[in-house]
Amino acid sequence: MTGSFIYGHAAIYEAIMRGLYGRGYDDRFRSVAKLIAEGASVLDVCCGPATLFHRYLKPKGVHYTGLDINRRFIDRLSAEGGIGIVWNLNEARPLPRAEYVVMQASLYHFLPEASSVIDRMIAAAERQVLIAEPIRNVTDSRIFLLAFLACKLTNPGTRDQPDRFNEAKLDALMEQYRARGHYVESRLIAAGREKLYVIQTGKLA
Repeated sequence: MTGSFIYGHAAIYEAIMRGLYGRGYDDRFRSVAKLIAEGASVLDVCCGPATLFHRYLKPKGVHYTGLDINRRFIDRLSAEGGIGIVWNLNEARPLPRAEYVVMQASLYHFLPEASSVIDRMIAAAERQVLIAEPIRNVTDSRIFLLAFLACKLTNPGTRDQPDRFNEAKLDALMEQYRARGHYVESRLIAAGREKLYVIQTGKLA
């Protein structure tokens, strides 16, 4: 299946994302990058154009692997110093292991079975899982055309994406992991547009 046009070129994708997030755009990456230790191994799930790596993690000397269904994004990442693997997360196979496993603004792609993806991220993470997900979305707009286009433009190559998280729905999902005994922290980032969850899988620092 062909994805939405915004997934065809990294520059278009980033321009649209920057427009959506405004002043919170850079903070959404900095908030994640500052939690990752220098020289650590990082698995970025649904990495997109790997902005986290190119602008924020390269200076920390991390060992970065990005997974994405979009071959253009993966080819660019591989050409610019990272390890990129074309990967469809809808296939229920174990993820490569790393100290930190990251996902930014992509968990909604796996609704209504998002927990199965989180379970695989936890199994792969030696230290922490870092999940940042929007809780304020254009698809919630009362302007029908705007909401409709937002659904149609967020198909990475699997299917249209009509469903999104709000804060209550996301908190309820993460509460399952607290109930299983995981230490979970959360905070608002990107001017309150996203919520970042840190799931501890290894020893606390």
